[in-house]
Amino acid sequence: MQRLWDVVHALEVRSKRMARTLGVTSPQRLVIRIIGQSPNIVASDIAATLGIHPSTLTGILQRLQRHKLIARRADREDRRRVRFTLTPAGRRADRARRGTVEAAVRRALARAGEPAAARTVELLELLTAELARDD
Repeated sequence: MQRLWDVVHALEVRSKRMARTLGVTSPQRLVIRIIGQSPNIVASDIAATLGIHPSTLTGILQRLQRHKLIARRADREDRRRVRFTLTPAGRRADRARRGTVEAAVRRALARAGEPAAARTVELLELLTAELARDD
C-alpha cells in the first residue's frame, strides 16, 4: 500500500509542477493529448478514452477552454453535440515533452525493461478491476 500512496503522491506533485511550468495539470494534459490525437472529438469519446464519467470531464474542459487551450464548436449534423479542437496554445501544450507525467512514465518503463513493464501493466489492470468491484 505504501508504494501505491507514493505513486499517488508523486503524481500529484508532478501535476502541480506541470501546472507551474507548462500551465496545465496532468489530467488537463491528458485531455489535450486526446484532443490532439483526435481533433473534433466529442466529450463522450474523451470520457470513454479516459474511463471517466462525462460529468467529471466537464470541469476540465471548461478550464481548458477558459485558458484558451481548446476550442469548442457545435457539431454540424447534431447541434446538441459539441466538438473540441486544440487552439495554437493547446497545440504548444500538446507538443511539450519535458517535465510531463508521461515523460517520467516512459523513462521508468525504459529502465524496467519489457518483461517488467508488461507485468506491471497486468498488475495495474488487476488492481483497477479489484478497486472498481462492488464487494
